[in-house]
Amino acid sequence: MNEISVKVGLASCGVAAGARDVYLKLEEYLAANPLPVKLMQTACIGMCFEEPIVEFSGSQLGRMHVGKASPDSIIQIMEDYLKGIAPNQNVILAEKLAGTHNELLANQHRIVLRNCGVIDPKSLADYEAQGGYQALKKALTMDKAAIIEEIKASGLRGRGGAGFSTGLKWTFAAKAISEKKYVVCNADEGDPGAFMDRSALEGDPHNVIEGMIIGAYAMGADEGYIYCRAEYPMAIEHLKIAIDAAEAKGYLGKNILGSDFSFDLHIKEGAGAFVCGEETALMQSIEGKRGMPTIRPPFPAEKGLWGKPTNINNVETWANVAWIIMNGAEAFRAFGTEKSPGTKVFALAGKIAGSGLIEVPMGIPIKDIIYKVGGGMKTAKPFKAVQMGGPSGGCIPAEKLDTIVDYDSITATGAIMGSGGMVVMDSGTCMVDVARFFLNFTQNESCGKCTFCRIGTKRMLEILTRITEGKGKLEDIEELQELSENIIKGSLCGLGQTAPNPVLTTLRYFKDEYLAHIVDKRCPAGVCTALVSYRIIPEKCIGCTACARKCPVNCISG
Repeated sequence: MNEISVKVGLASCGVAAGARDVYLKLEEYLAANPLPVKLMQTACIGMCFEEPIVEFSGSQLGRMHVGKASPDSIIQIMEDYLKGIAPNQNVILAEKLAGTHNELLANQHRIVLRNCGVIDPKSLADYEAQGGYQALKKALTMDKAAIIEEIKASGLRGRGGAGFSTGLKWTFAAKAISEKKYVVCNADEGDPGAFMDRSALEGDPHNVIEGMIIGAYAMGADEGYIYCRAEYPMAIEHLKIAIDAAEAKGYLGKNILGSDFSFDLHIKEGAGAFVCGEETALMQSIEGKRGMPTIRPPFPAEKGLWGKPTNINNVETWANVAWIIMNGAEAFRAFGTEKSPGTKVFALAGKIAGSGLIEVPMGIPIKDIIYKVGGGMKTAKPFKAVQMGGPSGGCIPAEKLDTIVDYDSITATGAIMGSGGMVVMDSGTCMVDVARFFLNFTQNESCGKCTFCRIGTKRMLEILTRITEGKGKLEDIEELQELSENIIKGSLCGLGQTAPNPVLTTLRYFKDEYLAHIVDKRCPAGVCTALVSYRIIPEKCIGCTACARKCPVNCISG
């Protein structure tokens, strides 16, 4: 009997769903019953909604993934697979069988996530077996300027939200004259509903590290930091293991792979302040200061960490670098659009059936992401809107579903690409309450340095709260517009400059809901409790008193 491999997804989402118990059950059983089985660990393949997920390969059935695995069912599934018997439950992906989600994966193209859910993220050998660190070896034979030109030619734009040319950003840092330079990975992911960075770092940490080493070599930096929020303990653990392994193999440290290039990499754990996702605030935090934005110029490329030239890219941007160097700029441009080449990772959350992580070519319509990649709506209620760009983004309504995903098209809707969070909402969502929720987040996360951001967002939140409580006035709409414009103009960093976006887009596309709350004292979605009322229709009441007996707050009388 041939040896088969069994991989259990043990990323944060899998562990939260019970994957650790599944793994321990398999480990215990195989210790007592020697079978030709290689038990392995991996991370998340992206289909978080099906966790725990177990992958089987090596038998005549071919490779397959089973979702919603449990300790009670997993042994039988494994033994059947060994015998070539197809399981009768929840095969979600399969080469030879009818995987229920084969089509969802077929509509994706993976560059950043190519190894996630495939390799053991704690194994350097696994990463090397997938071509890991070959791009670094190639880069060390290239002219430094040629590496930057390749990144520039690829059209890779910063995946942290701003969409600035990565190659151009690298050029600025490379041209800065200094004996000391830094590169930084911004892994301070804090958007509600976003988990792209976490999954990439948990599932393929060496890919991000390799990208950083290549960038450091090209720009002339000898030291780097990965700024990762402390709420990501598994990502930090995997990064530490990967850094130690890379140092032991000569990919990090002094005279990398026998060259005259040396590079040291450190992890800085952030305390969870959303504003530290802004470059200058992030650098202040690394230096041990309070994370507050500083005035630009000077820009980080001129004067960054400890006054030295610094280049900062986010996790997904760094995760594209090794692939581009290995495959070339034209191969990267084969995906996406002219101005937004490549792929984009999105975290799907909310009222969508396939919540989890996806990677799709730029230029795909939002409609295809939701229905062809995300599996459609979770409820019977129709699609209403999608929040893109997190608290700094905006709500895109159903009539804009044909909008393609690229930087310019998304910005034209009033939302932003952001780092890749997509929160899907159905008709049971109150858009005024959504605006209030996101503004409450940004108001809490404001560092307080700018008066417009500190006070303006508080005034806006007070107005939105008043509207959801049925105490709104018509002039509130005009005041929200005016406050939004002034906060955008008067704020120093991106947090304040984009904080009004959820309000502005909901006013733009769902003004009728604001008017219903203010004029009719009614929440069309039935969400705002202060505006929800119940009444007994006299013509239909038979006087049985069943409702009065069931009422938990004794509000029914008569």
